[in-house]
Amino acid sequence: MIELDAPADGYHIAALLRDNERFGIDRIVSKTYGEVAVAVSAQRLHSIAGKYTGKDDPVAVVRNQGIFAAPEEIISPFAKAHFVGGDARGSHVMPLMPVPLNTPVTGMYCLPIVSCVGFSIDRDGKFSESYTDFFDNLAWDEVRQRAQRKAIEMRSQGWSGAAMLPYSELEYGGFRDTVSGLLKRFRLREEPKPQAAE
Repeated sequence: MIELDAPADGYHIAALLRDNERFGIDRIVSKTYGEVAVAVSAQRLHSIAGKYTGKDDPVAVVRNQGIFAAPEEIISPFAKAHFVGGDARGSHVMPLMPVPLNTPVTGMYCLPIVSCVGFSIDRDGKFSESYTDFFDNLAWDEVRQRAQRKAIEMRSQGWSGAAMLPYSELEYGGFRDTVSGLLKRFRLREEPKPQAAE
């Protein structure tokens, strides 16, 4: 764990978050009010267990309004359809698509998806029975279309290079098992012996 202050440590935060597979945000606390604004399930199941044990589908609880950010400020970053790890077998780099709750994954690729619901909280700290599905709105259709276009382009790269997650991040063991089996067959190249001078 490391605690960093924004904006003073902005560069340090950016440097760490560059490596999505190594570092993540656990929580964000307001320096002004001492209140937790964001809590994230940042644990990596396959890193803890050493093998694939289930999906690493993070959940974030974000407080908004009042002393916190407005809902539109919280969801606007999802308009970019960022490239993240996910897709079929959790092995690819694909755009994150914002979708309404219970959206089936039926497109040409299993795009990583994100949903967002908002609740009101009463004076006793209880969630309201009704909620708002933030991505269930026509305004997000353009973002979904952009995510599909980005996905088609990324998948056209094939299964190597930028389109795939690094070896250490693959969720399923089949590829790792194949490579591990092949490692036994590698041998050191024999260096040519120097020719004797005549």
